Amino acid sequence: MDQLAALVRVLEQGGVIACPTETWLGLLADARNEEAVERVAELKGRPSDMPIALLLPDGASVTSVAEPPSAAAQALMRAHWPGPLTILLTAKPGLSPRLSRDGKIGVRVPGPSPAAELVRAFGHPLTATSANRTGEPPLRSAEELPAALAEGLAGLVPGISPGGAPSTLIDSTRTPMEIIRIGAIEVDLTAL
Repeated sequence: MDQLAALVRVLEQGGVIACPTETWLGLLADARNEEAVERVAELKGRPSDMPIALLLPDGASVTSVAEPPSAAAQALMRAHWPGPLTILLTAKPGLSPRLSRDGKIGVRVPGPSPAAELVRAFGHPLTATSANRTGEPPLRSAEELPAALAEGLAGLVPGISPGGAPSTLIDSTRTPMEIIRIGAIEVDLTAL
């Protein structure tokens, strides 16, 4: 069994994996598995009012976790995915409460990275939160993980994330859309 298939199996069994994304090292788990999502929040020490965003295998899978996006949000997706743009959409009912806040969920299709390969191989949304304790600096590689966090993981993907700015965060549920966090990519909302 190759490494990618082994990692997919870990995710299917509810495990949490530390994996380089196109920005920082992330904690990836099956977003459909309530226990796995809870484990991610536990490992991070993430308060319940701080939702966990998702990585998607492709743009078409947006509707598995969110209501259909507006035309403007779709234009953003076409222009910047795959890449470090997280878009807030109206969450579908029935998702883990850890994934949404005020009825909104953050999603992105990751740019070239081990995380992009893994989410595509898995074929379903994965959690997309940095692999660090809440409030501490993000990490670039599994070697930097504190022992207490590393011990709770079911898998580690080798490699180094580039670091730098986190994903840019845009709330597409508002009219006009609003940039919530300026990050790795520049977005001109006036052009939409």
